[in-house]
Amino acid sequence: MSARPDPNARVAAERQAYYQAIQSLHLSPLWEQLHALVPMQPATPCVAAHWRYDALRPHLMRAGEIISAAEAVRRVLVLENPGLPGLASITQSLYAGLQLILPGEVAPAHRHTQSALRFVVEGQGAYTAVNGERTTMQPGDFIITPAWTWHDHGSDAGAPVVWLDGLDIPIVRFFDAGFAENASTASQAVTRPEGHNLARYGANMAPLREASPHGATSPIFSYPYARSREALARLQRDGALDAWDGVKLAYINPATGGAPTPTMAAFLQLLPARFEGKPYRQTDGAVFSVVEGHGVAILGEDAAQQRFEFAPRDHFVVPSWQRLQLQAREECVLFSFSDRPVQQATALWREQRLDR
Repeated sequence: MSARPDPNARVAAERQAYYQAIQSLHLSPLWEQLHALVPMQPATPCVAAHWRYDALRPHLMRAGEIISAAEAVRRVLVLENPGLPGLASITQSLYAGLQLILPGEVAPAHRHTQSALRFVVEGQGAYTAVNGERTTMQPGDFIITPAWTWHDHGSDAGAPVVWLDGLDIPIVRFFDAGFAENASTASQAVTRPEGHNLARYGANMAPLREASPHGATSPIFSYPYARSREALARLQRDGALDAWDGVKLAYINPATGGAPTPTMAAFLQLLPARFEGKPYRQTDGAVFSVVEGHGVAILGEDAAQQRFEFAPRDHFVVPSWQRLQLQAREECVLFSFSDRPVQQATALWREQRLDR
């Protein structure tokens, strides 16, 4: 007796032949991809990762020995997500890296359509210049480079200065909208005194008949840490503590009340000593830089749970929709940034606050 044909095998072979026939026409069957394209919840290839500053700092300083800031244009070690090898991305939408500048160096002037933010991690006395105005860098300062503005960095300090770079490079790459231009001189001419835009826009007031100089990006390109830290301390004294975030503030564009850049939001938060935050998750994957204190970031759940024991100047990334719980052994201050403005503008952003 001969074996009866397997109808399932016949159907599978017929479908495979069909798929091969339409492939030459650059067609593909949606039904074979639908579940991956429209998942029940975010399914990012990004993974949580922790960069200990004490471990990576020697390699950053070694980079200062083997290549100059002028030759490198930007001497940066990229914080590359282990789930996105070779893409120079920390999440699918964001780039992050640690930039080093040494005494007497200049990172030459250029401009690009990508928006950038800087958060000073180590050292003081270097500067960033944006469209003719310089700002001197101090630890914890948050600095913006608006899209398509001339900018350069330099240092008259006596020691290395390191800052976190955050850019929307993957977003711009997704839209194939990247442009860049190098300046004819290494350093741009300084045409305005330091603090010019902070004086004009930093007192909850704005010039009456003057358009914001950077369009949709904040006219203030330097947010000093001393002011931000004071605001956190005041809220800690006077306000109720949030069970998930401690005390958390968003940097804003004073001209609009929105995020400092159209594509990236930035935050500063304080966790009181012995704080044990409740877990939460959000669709905007976030990059954290530890400013003060020691604590623990607990990511994921069940068997996939990870614990990052963080210290000052450490960095870690929380992927989209991954559960996060923050704990502080002593008073901690954390800076973070994400792509939340893009998600909110497209009605995609979600948050879930959990009790346990």
